[in-house]
Amino acid sequence: MKKSNKVPYKPSKIWVAVLSCVLLTAGSCSAFAASAPAATLSVSTSQNEPADVAGIEKIEIQGKAVSQIGETISASEGVIGQQEILNRPMLRIGEILELVPGMVVTQHSGTGKANQYFLRGFNLDHGTDFATFIDDMPVNMRTHGHGQGYTDLNFIIPESVQTITFKKGAYYGQVGDFSGAGSAAFNTVNTPQTTQLSATIGEDDFQRYLFAGGVAVDDDHINYAIEYNSYDGPWTDIEEDLDKTNVLLSYNSKLKNGELKVTFMGYDNAWNSADQIPERAVTAGIIDELGSLDTSLGGNSSRYSINALWKNEHFKASGYLIDYDLNLWSNFTYFLDNPTTGDQFEQVDKRQIFGGELSYSAFTSWQGMPVSNEFGVQVRVDDIDEVGLFQTQQRQRLGAIRNDAVTESSAGIYWQNNIIFSDAIKTIVSARYDYFDFDVKSNIDSNINGIDLSTNNGTEDAGNLALKASVIYTLNDNWEAYLSAGQGFHSNDARGTIVQVDPNSGESIAPVDPIVDSFGYELGLRANLFERLNASMSIWQLNLDSELLFVGDAGNTEPSDSSSRYGVELTGYYNISDALTLDLEYAYTDAEFDQLPSYANQVPGALEHVVQAGVSYQPQQGWFANARLRYFSERPLVEDGSVTSDDSQIVNLNIGYKFTQLTIKLDILNALDSNDHDIDYYYASRLASEPLGSATEDLHYHVLEPRTLRLSAVYRF
Repeated sequence: MKKSNKVPYKPSKIWVAVLSCVLLTAGSCSAFAASAPAATLSVSTSQNEPADVAGIEKIEIQGKAVSQIGETISASEGVIGQQEILNRPMLRIGEILELVPGMVVTQHSGTGKANQYFLRGFNLDHGTDFATFIDDMPVNMRTHGHGQGYTDLNFIIPESVQTITFKKGAYYGQVGDFSGAGSAAFNTVNTPQTTQLSATIGEDDFQRYLFAGGVAVDDDHINYAIEYNSYDGPWTDIEEDLDKTNVLLSYNSKLKNGELKVTFMGYDNAWNSADQIPERAVTAGIIDELGSLDTSLGGNSSRYSINALWKNEHFKASGYLIDYDLNLWSNFTYFLDNPTTGDQFEQVDKRQIFGGELSYSAFTSWQGMPVSNEFGVQVRVDDIDEVGLFQTQQRQRLGAIRNDAVTESSAGIYWQNNIIFSDAIKTIVSARYDYFDFDVKSNIDSNINGIDLSTNNGTEDAGNLALKASVIYTLNDNWEAYLSAGQGFHSNDARGTIVQVDPNSGESIAPVDPIVDSFGYELGLRANLFERLNASMSIWQLNLDSELLFVGDAGNTEPSDSSSRYGVELTGYYNISDALTLDLEYAYTDAEFDQLPSYANQVPGALEHVVQAGVSYQPQQGWFANARLRYFSERPLVEDGSVTSDDSQIVNLNIGYKFTQLTIKLDILNALDSNDHDIDYYYASRLASEPLGSATEDLHYHVLEPRTLRLSAVYRF
């Protein structure tokens, strides 16, 4: 019998978002707009795009198969259009980031939890070294209850995304924190949308409904989208009982020779989780591969935001306010630490985030050569009421392990200079400085298990200077070469930057560096041949000062050494015809710790080979189809490589028919019914039936969900 453990969901503070909308619209944006000179609007696809080089007209790119020669500063960036996003068959919304070449997106828990991300030899966990934005708002959560840089994409409605701009590497002055491996910026729709109603039903009680469209108001327009999603999942012992609602409402207007966009987003979700399971429990017949050892795991989360963005040819100004909650129950070691009550724990995160950006671009010439300079200021404040870790049983709290209030503030300034020396050579040089201030106060004012945790208070601050540069050589209209280098960084959890007490031993833990630096460089080549083939190649290296992170699951800091990664990436997109496209993406990475002996220096979780390939047939009307293959190779799970995961592959398909207004589509996810693993870990745990005091090192994994069918109908009017 499946069990349901859904906890009633607590609504968030919608009134905060509504009030902020009024303030941002009536105050800040108008003030910024009033100070801007009259100018012609330039089209932009991303909050993080470099300033346009003077004399080059900016165009909007609608897919990776379109030539990007003359539009990028490295071979490792691009823009993905809306149609390409909607054509992709996906099991869950987080897989939208697999549109970034070389990126792998997996899951080890319930559908409502942030995904696991892999890129360029990083097990990014939930986003530590990959910065993500939507409409100028950061998505990564710093000093988060579950993991540094936590990137939950469940609030995104794919039909509302107009473009995704991705940039791998740390060569871009506009991106600061979490920028080591790269970044992606989601840009929601700016043009009036056709009204649509869609419904999707599938196996395991999957349901998704969407109502979206646009309304013209004189010369302005409003876009809206409302999504509801429920799902029980294929699991043996639980019903996932997913209950998700997303809302988007945006207002677009011409204002002071520029464009103003104000957007509200709302997200509520509750779910049960089938987490990773130990291999020995499956071998012994205690559970099957779709089973669970703790059936009371899961979570609930909400995210409400309001943001305003105004821009013209020279100025861009934005501001945002986010209200965010998360309660997450997990159990990875079962009865290892607590033989009686079990090792279940709850992670809590309740915060408000506010910030914004102001940038100015100036176009001039030097010695007859076109020059542009962009100057920008970015600020962010995370006002965290509670970031905590609690011991629980059946989602009932038994005691606090860590509970803090944190205020983390940062300010970044950057300058980027673009010079066109000739038709063949141009350079882009940038510098940015980031300053962080951490203030940690314990919410625990008494001893717990004889350990005084009330002393976990303190302040810290740190600054970071990063330099970046690219040289672009255009051989002709069909070939372009790039040499890029740059410094990136990720901030560490604020709780790890102060002297703290270990909640298990009571011993003091020395603080860690607030900022972890990285340095990367690459050589790239891009080609556009026969007006049908768009290909790129990059050879890159990235050095990271430390893999050290604050571990939310344990409430303390886990030390690690510096590391080096290098690799090769190849991409190819071929338009056989206007309707038929082939694509192939391959990434090779070697990742090693610098200071460990050669027989024990492998980085656990680093993917060596990643292959993604697809074929898409998309005529204007009639039959259409897509097929996608994702493969990643085995990877080490311990430093000496003595334990590795198996490789993993999955094939997703869809087929459908487009009428004039109605589209019918069938998604076949995991079409070959692979039972490969989505994620693998190797660590110690204890089952209830095993001897007291024992700890068994074992493979813990989460299997791919079995083949599932989903039928969709979309009516546009």
